Amino acid sequence: MVDAKTPPDTAAVRPSGAADRRAGRPAAPVRSRGGQKRATAGSGRMAALLVSPTLLVLTVVVLYPTIMALRESLYGVKGLDPETGFISDTEPFVGLQNYADIFGEAGDRFWNAFWNTTFFTVVTVGLETVIGVAMALIMHKAFQGRALVRASILIPWAVPTAISGLLWRWIFNSDGIANALIGHQVLWTTEGFHAKVAVIIAEVWKTAPFIGLLVLAGLQVIGKEVYEAARMDGASPVRQFWHITLPLVKPALLVAVLFRCLDALRMFDLPYLLVGAQKNSVETLSMLAQNEASNVRFGPAAAYAVVLFLYVFLIALGFVRLLGADVVGDGGGTARKSKRRGRLRRAPAPDGAEVSA
Repeated sequence: MVDAKTPPDTAAVRPSGAADRRAGRPAAPVRSRGGQKRATAGSGRMAALLVSPTLLVLTVVVLYPTIMALRESLYGVKGLDPETGFISDTEPFVGLQNYADIFGEAGDRFWNAFWNTTFFTVVTVGLETVIGVAMALIMHKAFQGRALVRASILIPWAVPTAISGLLWRWIFNSDGIANALIGHQVLWTTEGFHAKVAVIIAEVWKTAPFIGLLVLAGLQVIGKEVYEAARMDGASPVRQFWHITLPLVKPALLVAVLFRCLDALRMFDLPYLLVGAQKNSVETLSMLAQNEASNVRFGPAAAYAVVLFLYVFLIALGFVRLLGADVVGDGGGTARKSKRRGRLRRAPAPDGAEVSA
């Protein structure tokens, strides 16, 4: 066998089909670019057709109310027109005055509701995550009566929030079960930090099973072989949890935490029913917007709603930006790696490559 170096210009000009025929291999089929374009256009039309119902529903349910809230937030309250001195039957256009009032005249009440909303979100989601993971581990274990335990754990999440609020209001009554258990008289539904504690307990009891259910779904896909291999290597149950269970269940857990954060930021019905309206200790941004709307101040109410929408949107965006690979899947990274491998495979051979003769 003799190694001969082919000239670079000959290797670059020689068509692949001729090389295949000389080597005794059949020529590769040539694909038409027009056919690829037609196939891509057909797939795009089918994708647009399948997605269009969802986009239509989102437009009606999300986009249109958001635009109307933005428009309404630019108008003031009906009443005496300071320029003419007459009663106005229409809402006057005030521009960004409602937003200026939020951070000005009504700033104390707004910031109180803002910090209450943030406090409830951080504390309740943190407790629900810990308790929900524990519930999922219990429901995942194989023991007699597991179905009954699963049903009892998931019952609180199935109870409507209005019913749950009334139930806990009865428990936290002055002569209710809570005071009987602690042996001390506490007015849970009045102003004070104890009102926050009552809301947190009721919220965690209600929604911790939701996180437990999603984490349980993540535990179901973990193979038993992983734990068997870990036990053979001498790993303790604690090490198995930190190094096997938690990393593998992390995507489902992050999705559950994201959903709960977005839901807790819009908290309204539970503190409204449990403690009451216009209570500084538990008033949230949603309660503040509802209070303005009930007083026929639709412009300021819409401004509060827009601020709350932006707050929720920024939290969701930051969550996905920081932990997006685990929340939305690692498809982008896999696609980039496969594309990079494809480019390496299609790279031309360097000049002066040796060919066996």
